Amino acid sequence: MALFKTRSAAVYGIDAHLIDVEVDLYKSGTARDFMMVGMPDTAVRESRERIKSALMNSGFGFPNKAVTINPAPADVRKEGAGFDLPMALGILAAMGAVEESG
Repeated sequence: MALFKTRSAAVYGIDAHLIDVEVDLYKSGTARDFMMVGMPDTAVRESRERIKSALMNSGFGFPNKAVTINPAPADVRKEGAGFDLPMALGILAAMGAVEESG
């Protein structure tokens, strides 16, 4: 499987906005192996190193494919490190390391 979608939330005050975290793995010959789209703030854009370190130190490894992550909808600002877990789970599921529960 190369595409996986999980859910998270962006919290603003007392309001929570549902966020779909879509992860796609694909072969790429470019140096840009980790793309983040959908209005992430600096902490969310820096999640690559935190996620890669966590997956490597947990024994899962990191995919040798390009990764694109789209936290949608794009018009909602995503802030903080709270999206690391759903992005990491999406990468693991797209790699086939965990099964989707329904």
